[in-house]
Amino acid sequence: MPEARVVRSIGEIGREAWDACFPGALEGYDYLAAVEAAGLAGFDWRYAVAEEGGRIVAAAPGFFTDYSLDTTLTALGRRLVAATRRLAPRAFTVRMACLGSPCTEDVGLGFAADLPVARRAAVLTALLEAFETAAAQAGCWLMAIKDAPERDRAVWADATRASGYQRTAGMPSAELAIDFADLDGYFASLSHATRKDMRRKLKALCDLRIEVVDDLAGLEPRILDLYRQTRERSDLQFEDLTAAYFTGVLTQMRGRALCVVYWAGDELIGFNLLLQDGTTLLDKFFCMESLRGPALNLYFVSWFTNVRLCLERGLSRYQSGQAAYENKLRLGSRLIGADMYFRHRRPLVNRALQWAAPLLADDPVPERGAA
Repeated sequence: MPEARVVRSIGEIGREAWDACFPGALEGYDYLAAVEAAGLAGFDWRYAVAEEGGRIVAAAPGFFTDYSLDTTLTALGRRLVAATRRLAPRAFTVRMACLGSPCTEDVGLGFAADLPVARRAAVLTALLEAFETAAAQAGCWLMAIKDAPERDRAVWADATRASGYQRTAGMPSAELAIDFADLDGYFASLSHATRKDMRRKLKALCDLRIEVVDDLAGLEPRILDLYRQTRERSDLQFEDLTAAYFTGVLTQMRGRALCVVYWAGDELIGFNLLLQDGTTLLDKFFCMESLRGPALNLYFVSWFTNVRLCLERGLSRYQSGQAAYENKLRLGSRLIGADMYFRHRRPLVNRALQWAAPLLADDPVPERGAA
């Protein structure tokens, strides 16, 4: 039988043992170590592992935090919560334990390569039970699993069924197959209206200076300012990143992390933190100035810059992450679905949450004709 435990720092596990469950993963040990060291306020990191025969056979990051239940509610749900909080300011804020990381594209569950598929649900059950025990000891009442890929739904269903978790739609991730030889080939794959619009938008290139760097030394205050401006425009806000996150990822992942910076004259107006391996360019954060960024079509400029980087570096997949789905679908991406699971440790409250599930965030995937 597997034995599971939960630790406070990924350093207690070690790079070799952790990455054995995530061979080739971009968001592996080094990325999570950079996140841990970034000093993100409000997050108490945890790392759950299951072991057999003295070696780790499954692993996943996690965190404890004070969670506002209106973070992922629909507009109607947020209005109801706001009305309640006029009478009870702390209402709908609970101590939550979540398996996954606020800074990764999915839950980040990994298994040893030689662990039979038929045994994974049992191993995951042991890992999840250990995480729940640690959560209870820390006073967490709400349990959650963040963005479990749909392809793993069967193993998650088996591991969570007995505990009473509720499944709901998570945030899908978008990816573009780089199956064309050059930018002309990419343009040819888009609709006539999109090609025309993109060529007009890309005229802004003549007003910009674009650089690819692996060091942001001296730019930290402006980087953080651009991040704050971007965060203020976002409907869904959870983690609040620090300058140390951006610089730490570049330092910890030297050779696998890069940043594209966008200048208007001598002023930095946007940047894009990216991760890469031999096949994939992963877009982590794109941030831009609120005024000049949209005026210069910087989102679309950055998109085509990243496609160009994929072509130049022989990469076959551009993974552009979550949100802005309408634009991503319009530009040829497909969406990779994800599930979220949650339960409250008090059975009555858990039933109430299951009843309230329809008030959770609307299906993030727009109609395919919306573009």
